[in-house]
Amino acid sequence: MSQQFSNQGGAANSDPNALVRWLTSTMMTRLFTPEKMEARRDRAEARRKKSGEPHRVKYFHQVDDGYSHLAAQVLPALVERYDIELECYLVRGPAGANLPEPDLLLRLSRYDAYHVAPEYGLEFPKHEQPLTDGLRAKASAILAAQNPKAFIECAAVVGRALWAADAEKLEQLAAEYGSVSESETEQALDRGTALRTELKHYSGAMFHYGDEWYWGVDRLYHLEKRLAALGADRTPGEPLLIDRPSLNAGSLKDNGSLTLEVYPSLRSPYTAISFDRAVQLARDTGVSLSVRPVLPMVMRGVPATREKGMYIFMDAAREAQAAGVPYGKFKDPIGEPVRKAYSLYPWAVEQGRDVEFISSFLGAAFANGINTNRLSGLKTVVENAGLDWAVAKGLIGRGGWEERLEENRLAMYEAGLWGVPSFRLLNAQGESVLALWGQDRLWLFARAIQRELEKNKTDY
Repeated sequence: MSQQFSNQGGAANSDPNALVRWLTSTMMTRLFTPEKMEARRDRAEARRKKSGEPHRVKYFHQVDDGYSHLAAQVLPALVERYDIELECYLVRGPAGANLPEPDLLLRLSRYDAYHVAPEYGLEFPKHEQPLTDGLRAKASAILAAQNPKAFIECAAVVGRALWAADAEKLEQLAAEYGSVSESETEQALDRGTALRTELKHYSGAMFHYGDEWYWGVDRLYHLEKRLAALGADRTPGEPLLIDRPSLNAGSLKDNGSLTLEVYPSLRSPYTAISFDRAVQLARDTGVSLSVRPVLPMVMRGVPATREKGMYIFMDAAREAQAAGVPYGKFKDPIGEPVRKAYSLYPWAVEQGRDVEFISSFLGAAFANGINTNRLSGLKTVVENAGLDWAVAKGLIGRGGWEERLEENRLAMYEAGLWGVPSFRLLNAQGESVLALWGQDRLWLFARAIQRELEKNKTDY
């Protein structure tokens, strides 16, 4: 096995022993049930009331992160709408094991923010190149000089000049709002980054309230609903500032000219809560479906940390509940169960049941609590996929699947993606129309499909 796919150990252990596998499964199942999550929120609210503190939300802003610029545009409306005290901090980007693909992450944030901004009524320019160090430093110096109220007022203004590469405007804003020295800016970044680490997170564009994290505008609806339930909404009954767009297949139907590529992994919580919905979207819209599975990230050399894993499992549980999809009874399939399943995958493809096989495995591992590390569990997966266990058990461990999954990984990276689930929409000529990472973006692919079909309709 190549170094790239070697076991990293620790939080990224891709071959845990039976005890560790059981402990991980039990902990993740118990921690993130709706009842447990609600109980933690209740305890946080009880502490807040006892201390007499306001509803205090902390926001962590990373100036070169596209998602942070989207979030900055919502800050004034957030403090106007909700009875909160909003504290804003400058932070550095993820580092170390929390930043597996540094070159790709910021590029994706720019590309993704450009595509999602208009759907949310926000703005982000097309910005293919990274920000220059000088512009980033100037913007950081301005924001580091602000008190909380001024930060809320000017963060988006500064960001707009920054992303427009308007050095003259940034100089004007520095004169208008003030700025600090390089050393004072570094101190502000140190403080914000240290606090974020203390609170057990690693990313920019994050909101923290009552022991829970909310990522950018995509998770703001969770925070808004929580604040509303606590009586902190000043205009109850009004639409949320940033609600999650619905996954609507639309009215136009394709004849298979478009292709939706889906890159799933068998140990991804986000894949588990979105795979069936992605398949259904392809069926409802008539586009061709191409399923291209890859190894779980830790099994292909992508590092992971405990704090990152905890956040992902919590967030996936929250997203599953909001989407109304089964999730939560977890039996960790990392390592040998995944390898055994993938050894059966080429045969499932030959039988025309590959989609059903992946769906069955994900349902077993993430929703039904079936131990796929046992042959009895794998038998259930195979039979629930409509396949013959008598044939399958003789094929377990067969090679040849590795090359297929490696081809898929390389194609995913070529598209500028690395995490799962990733999606790519191809036009009739096989050209990429949209390529994005995350179950958050299924609704955007539904809209992109409708736009392509509308364009094709007018072209003929």
